[in-house]
Amino acid sequence: MMRALREVRRFMTPLASGKAPGVVAVSGGADSVALLRALQTVYPRTLTVAHINHQLRGSESDGDEAFVRELSAQLGLPFRVKVIDVAMAATGANLEATARQVRYEFFAELAAEVGAGWIAIGHTVNDQAETVLHRLIRGTGLQGLRGIQQIRGLTPPAHQQIVRPLLTVTRADVIEYLVSLNQSFREDSSNADPRFIRNRLRHELLPLLKTFNPAIVTALGQLASQAGEAFEVLEADAKRFVSEVELPRAGNRLILDATKLAAAHHYRVRELLRLLWHREGWPTSDMTADHWTRLVAVAHGDLPAADFPEGISARRVGRVVQIGK
Repeated sequence: MMRALREVRRFMTPLASGKAPGVVAVSGGADSVALLRALQTVYPRTLTVAHINHQLRGSESDGDEAFVRELSAQLGLPFRVKVIDVAMAATGANLEATARQVRYEFFAELAAEVGAGWIAIGHTVNDQAETVLHRLIRGTGLQGLRGIQQIRGLTPPAHQQIVRPLLTVTRADVIEYLVSLNQSFREDSSNADPRFIRNRLRHELLPLLKTFNPAIVTALGQLASQAGEAFEVLEADAKRFVSEVELPRAGNRLILDATKLAAAHHYRVRELLRLLWHREGWPTSDMTADHWTRLVAVAHGDLPAADFPEGISARRVGRVVQIGK
């Protein structure tokens, strides 16, 4: 049995026992087409094929849509498409971030409409390796080293889950599976554009790293998996710690027990603060390593007060630490 099919079967077996159907995101590329073909053989419930036409590559984008529409018809599966000029929607904003937001909003709406319990995305371990490298280059911590999560809930929280059954499978495994099926797929010409950092990682940095370690893609995937396991332990500890140090609010400001914070190791305090930041919906994208270090310093009593992005401040007042806008 082909490894891609075997891994999809192994991963999807628990979900297949549920009653809810699934949505499969299919761009037309090799990864998503392989995912669709594998899922259809192992999942007994109804699948709905979802496609986004971002209108970024003119006739090529329209060709992708036509290909996925025809493939869905051949497989006897319902096909849903969203056509949107992402470049126009992203005016003044990051194009890739806008495209990602549009995709996941569409997937969530479609999943709710058809009663799907999960949305399958075709990321492979190659995507995982590129993500880990990208975050390392930008600067990241343990949370970032987890890379792409194989299972996660939608944001904002919903009943549907994002699942990535191919995340332990290499792109070579995907191609081998498609060849065995004599299944065609589409090539995205923008994947060769060196203006995108991910493409330079894929075509320049990873090939260089393979001269040092031919299994670098697998190694980076394993690193992400181990970082995820370690982060789960830290996050669970942080949740317990929150219940120990959090006091009743003062208006819109969080109140924390300064004595208990001062007695805790800096890593426990940092993870607690990250957890609170996410819980409160405060933006973390602009929080640098220096910001987190200063925040921990306030919690430990080494710094009386500090200001952070989006008008959030922290200050130590007597036996408590106050944080908020």
